[in-house]
Amino acid sequence: MTTAPAHRLSVAPMMDWTDRHCRVLHRTLSGRALLYTEMLTTGAVLHGDRDRLLAFNPVEHPVALQLGGSEPSELAEAARIGEAEGYDEINLNVGCPSDRVQSGRFGACLMREPELVAECMAAMGAAVQVPVTVKCRIGVDDQDPEQSLFTLVDLCAQAGVSTFVVHARKAWLKGLSPKENRDIPPLDYPLVWRLKSERPELTIVINGGIGSLDEAEQHLGRVDGVMLGRAAYHTPDLLGQVDARVFGEDRRVSAFEAVEAYRPYIARELASGTHLAAMTRHMLGLFHGVPGARAWRRILTVEGVKAGAGLEVIDQALAAVAGTREAA
Repeated sequence: MTTAPAHRLSVAPMMDWTDRHCRVLHRTLSGRALLYTEMLTTGAVLHGDRDRLLAFNPVEHPVALQLGGSEPSELAEAARIGEAEGYDEINLNVGCPSDRVQSGRFGACLMREPELVAECMAAMGAAVQVPVTVKCRIGVDDQDPEQSLFTLVDLCAQAGVSTFVVHARKAWLKGLSPKENRDIPPLDYPLVWRLKSERPELTIVINGGIGSLDEAEQHLGRVDGVMLGRAAYHTPDLLGQVDARVFGEDRRVSAFEAVEAYRPYIARELASGTHLAAMTRHMLGLFHGVPGARAWRRILTVEGVKAGAGLEVIDQALAAVAGTREAA
């Protein structure tokens, strides 16, 4: 299968989670996975604090900027800004089901307006040289997923889009919360597999409910890429196996090695005024399933939020894990 290699394994854009600190941590674990920002609205990009919103560390490459919006000219300008900031890809969110997103006429509700999505993608594609991609659901509410998904993809493909990330669930915009929309609508992986088999020229990435690299590898036999969400965030240690298992490199990173690699970044950020907890909150699941994991989480959570907390908190938490391992 032909695909931009990074798309073989990516980490989903997740609001309040995949900030710049999280992405640097994930990069210590995998040098190859494609990382995504949290969704940024066009309004935020065009009128907000760009230095704060769009800043990222060069080590994060390859990294994609996800935008939310539905006005072609605004999306084009936001895409230009993202490209100028150095992002490797610009992605449009056509999948987020939150009320705030719907009121702004973007996210999953755009599944009902595939022509507008295609117009937006054409405008973005004409504005930048980097790839523009779509992240969507298979449909919303009472739509027929076969019709809604294929219509959206075909129209966007005509507009020049070649890569689609498909969350293999409908979004129910009425009656379910955003959290419930991540779990309750049934998954339809075969529909996404069929999309790839019937549109072989497109790069199709599957997303939704994929909890392990074993599952990811099974999907990679049918589609071009897998996007991991909560599994990558809550158990980031699995990313340490990605370069070897998914990209065929001789590189495996342990949780201990990731912490060691993350330390210089933490030290620099502490020196510039960032609170320790802003970074350690993304590390809580690093030792998931390992003896001492509870002590690791407790120390980081309790001590990490205190005023003046520094690297000694991480050392204390690591010592608790190491001590538990030795005792075991």
